[in-house]
Amino acid sequence: MSEDDRDFLERADSIGTNLYGKPISPESMAENFALYGLKKRAEALDKFDSELRGEIDSSPHSLRRRVALMDLRRRMDNVHQALRKAGR
Repeated sequence: MSEDDRDFLERADSIGTNLYGKPISPESMAENFALYGLKKRAEALDKFDSELRGEIDSSPHSLRRRVALMDLRRRMDNVHQALRKAGR
């Protein structure tokens, strides 16, 4: 079996399409992230950071995807920090 080389958004789009018949929006991803427990949120953010540390090429599509990933990462971190502050 080959290694999955899709980024986080591509995997989320595929899962959303398989589950709901349409891709999951970044807003929905950030909202659903709030349902994770503390440990699972921390692990997800760590995996996300590892993915963002990878190399990118300079194609317009790649740059747009990187900006979308960074925006989603920022939203998820805001949710995580707010929940930590609330003791969750």
